[in-house]
Amino acid sequence: MSDTAKQFNAPSDGKSGLYVYRSGSFGGALKKDVWVDGKCIGETAPNVFFHEEVKGNIEHKISTESEFSPNDLIILMKAGKNYFVRQYMKMGVFVGGAGVEQVDEAEGKEAVKKLALAKKGVCSE
Repeated sequence: MSDTAKQFNAPSDGKSGLYVYRSGSFGGALKKDVWVDGKCIGETAPNVFFHEEVKGNIEHKISTESEFSPNDLIILMKAGKNYFVRQYMKMGVFVGGAGVEQVDEAEGKEAVKKLALAKKGVCSE
């Protein structure tokens, strides 16, 4: 499944492709949940990615847990396109937090090629 996702094929009719990834070793011991539109897609660790197909031509909310509250990113996703969101770790007062940011397709593809597909559907909260 990882190799198939890394082919970056066009999504199914009426859908958008979403890649959420975490690269690098900063905050390596921390696992952080990721949600799309309030639904758990899984828990990240260093150097993994998730691939989801979502309904196209609407806004989607990508969220990750942080120290005190979730961090959200809203993206209008056009049908037939792939979108890439990088989860990054940041310093916190008590524990490390996380944020999410959209990256361009070239940067996203290059990063995802080097990562492993994460296990879906398991969140800590």
